[in-house]
Formats: sequence, structure tokens, C-alpha cells
Amino acid sequence: MHYNVVTMNTEERRAQILKLLYQSARPVTGAQLAEQMGVSRQVIVQDMAVLRAAGEEILASPQGYYLYHTSIEHYRAVVAVRHTPEQTEDELIALVDVGVEVVDVIVEHEIYGELRGMLHIASRADVRQFIDQLNETGARLLSELTDGVHLHTLEARRPDQLDRARDVLRQRGYLVE
Repeated sequence: MHYNVVTMNTEERRAQILKLLYQSARPVTGAQLAEQMGVSRQVIVQDMAVLRAAGEEILASPQGYYLYHTSIEHYRAVVAVRHTPEQTEDELIALVDVGVEVVDVIVEHEIYGELRGMLHIASRADVRQFIDQLNETGARLLSELTDGVHLHTLEARRPDQLDRARDVLRQRGYLVE
């Protein structure tokens, strides 16, 4: 669905972006929003900043933008892990295979304090997309700032999935205890 951008002002565009995010079951990329709104990707980035500053809980992940929803019951745990960049894909696949979502990655930076990157990786397809983006962009992992040590917030529908996640990380030698 494309919109008549000639008559859509900034407030209308931002309201339309929110409407699309509320209606979408999956994250929406900035490129998709830019195309639908007839603006540049940079305009969408600015719109997201303004909407967040206004209190909208818009999160960004490698899959795109989405609204934070708390309607589904879930369990959360934070785990400390350490591994090499080359082991990232193995770590993520191991976690999604036991049914957990890797919500984020957190590192402690000596100047900035806590740095957090939103991941929302819940399937092998999400892992593949993340690894492909990593390879295509040449970006470095946050964990490279801390010699591989980082935290992940994990989310699951059942507490036993979090226990299995810790077990699989422990078996692979990634869990820091």
C-alpha cells in the first residue's frame, strides 16, 4: 500500500508509521517504511527518534522496527557468556533450538557503561539473517569490545526452556558462571 506523500505532512506520516507498526505481526524495515511513505531512509530514522522521544516504545532489531508488546506471558533470564566472533552463529542456533528468543546483547564499556544492542533472534532464519547482515556490512560485534564477554537477555514461554538454554551454553563452554 502506497500513500499520497504530496498531501501527507510530517505528523500524518508519523501517525501512519505507528499504525503500520501496530498492525504488523513482524518487524518492518526502515527501507520498507521509506518506500511506503515516499521518503528517504534517513527521514524514517528521524521519525523513529521523534516517536521514541514522545514515549512510543519502538524497538529496532536486525529484522526492522517493531512495537514492544507485553501481552504474551513469558519468562526472562540474563546469562553471561564468552566466545569468539566465529562461535556467534553456533551460540545463537543453540539458543533458538531450545526455544528461547535472544532479546539483546549487552556489554560493559569502560567509557560509556552499559551498551545494549537489540537482537530479537528467535529462529534459525533470524540467525541466518543476522549472520548475513554481519558478513555483508563488515560490522563488528559488541562482544569484540570486551574480549568476547557479554550478556544476553533470553525470553521463553516456559521456565524449563531457560534452564535448557543455560545447559546448552554450559555444554559448549560459553556460559560464564
